[in-house]
Amino acid sequence: MPLYALGLNHMTAPISVRERVAFEMDTLGTALRDLLGQPQVKEAAILSTCNRTEVYFNGTDAQPVVNWLESFHRVPKSALSPHLYTLPQEKAVPHAFRVASGLDSMVLGEPQILGQMKHAVKTAEAAGSLGLVLNRLFQRTFAVAKDVRTQTDIGTASVSMAAAAIKLAERIFPSIADERVLLIGAGEMIDLCATHFATRTPKSITVANRTLERGAQLAARVKADAITLNELPERLAQFDIIVTSTASSLPILGKGMLERAIKVRRHAPMFIVDLAVPRDVEPEAAELDDVFLYSVDDLTNLVKDNLQIRVEAVRDAEAIIATQAESFLRWLEGRAVVPMITALHGHHDALRAAELERAKRLLANGAPVEQVLDQLARGLTNKFLHAPTQALNQAGEAERAELLALFQSVYHLPDDA
Repeated sequence: MPLYALGLNHMTAPISVRERVAFEMDTLGTALRDLLGQPQVKEAAILSTCNRTEVYFNGTDAQPVVNWLESFHRVPKSALSPHLYTLPQEKAVPHAFRVASGLDSMVLGEPQILGQMKHAVKTAEAAGSLGLVLNRLFQRTFAVAKDVRTQTDIGTASVSMAAAAIKLAERIFPSIADERVLLIGAGEMIDLCATHFATRTPKSITVANRTLERGAQLAARVKADAITLNELPERLAQFDIIVTSTASSLPILGKGMLERAIKVRRHAPMFIVDLAVPRDVEPEAAELDDVFLYSVDDLTNLVKDNLQIRVEAVRDAEAIIATQAESFLRWLEGRAVVPMITALHGHHDALRAAELERAKRLLANGAPVEQVLDQLARGLTNKFLHAPTQALNQAGEAERAELLALFQSVYHLPDDA
């Protein structure tokens, strides 16, 4: 079965489309099992991040998976198809390598995507949707990403989303040291943001999370306070800078809540970076005069500034990926002949078994051992050569020429044979 990758990312679809096909972590296993129920799909894994949703699968046809994606998320074809890409195996393999290496990210060289891809693989393993081909693909993918990280400078001078958020905040506030920061969520992205903001020593940092225990763990590391999401309506007006990144399927901060907070603040500006997909902040909140709301897509220009710095590193990384992709594709193409090789082994093993049984009977009847061994060898030779000899005798002139060349190559015969 061919290998495919299909999906959309920050280069092909705006956030308003990406958030409609984002998978929630607690439903990803169910989605994979549902996808595996499609008759055209043998193996599958789903990578869903703030910047991309991609389905990697081993199957006969890509279109049923496209239909499944539309149906699962209840997104009409007209809204999704203009943004989707479908990559056959010769493109899907290097694409997977590029994604894991950070070459396809909004932040060139960012390391988070590798961890996200590993999590996608673990989820697929737990759901029972990972087979030989995809398992081999992802193990090679992780090895390639490691080579790119260690053999090139692709990860140096990377401007992360967290760093970009700080740069943007510094355009609005003269000094972050005078501001109060609220971080919503406690995942990897917020953890990174907490580290970056802590270096600027703001007036205060507060972590808001659904569960207080997990939020408190992060807060303790950066000497911050911890609250629950339920406290946000009463506490929101206290904060000047808000960065949010949760896995919530519904907005956490609505326009009305922010409007009330701005009124309490007497229209002091609020800077908000929403790094979540689906979005944590209602887009309509951007209409408020004193709210400066930015999504992941708005940070694109800031994180692209480092692209030219690492042109040589990108070239080196692409060379590694091209070599490894070619190697994997050779293995993948070799999988297509496995059934024929198995059939050939079975056919010749049956011939061997028949001749061996004949030899045993001769020995039981008292035939000399040397004579039996000679007959066994001759019998095997004749039976092994019967099919190719018969094919040569029955072939037409053009077909015979092809067979002669084939046998000469397979059996390493001399040119004048």
